[in-house]
Amino acid sequence: MPHLSLQQVEAIARRAHAGQTDKAGRPYAEHLRAVAEGVRARGGSDGQVAAAWLHDAVEDGVLPPHRLAGAALPQEVKDIVSALTRHPGEDLADYTARILAVPGALLVKEADLAHNTDPDRLAALDEATRSRLTAKYARVRRLLGLTPG
Repeated sequence: MPHLSLQQVEAIARRAHAGQTDKAGRPYAEHLRAVAEGVRARGGSDGQVAAAWLHDAVEDGVLPPHRLAGAALPQEVKDIVSALTRHPGEDLADYTARILAVPGALLVKEADLAHNTDPDRLAALDEATRSRLTAKYARVRRLLGLTPG
């Protein structure tokens, strides 16, 4: 079975997240696009770009794990998406250790964090949410060994 093209993966991700918005009320697909572009700008592979489009799909409940497992995607993409899927109640240290253990996942998470911490994006949030998320993202960056910024 041939693998899905990047355009097909993007279309699936956009459909899966249709109607979903981010914390600032923007269409969620804008975040997915920004992460995919960030992966590409960081020299990521097509597999990493595909994983960027799907990185929140399982965690957000819009793509069941069994559908990801059975999708016509390279195993690398499935592994990265699984690594980036934080489980309910999962310790942040365990989550970040899994990302570090899966080849290719760190680059996708770095692009995700870069977009999540974009000053324009954070400015649209209320102060309490902005402070909570800024602290959370800083901790994730530390655990992943990423420099601030």
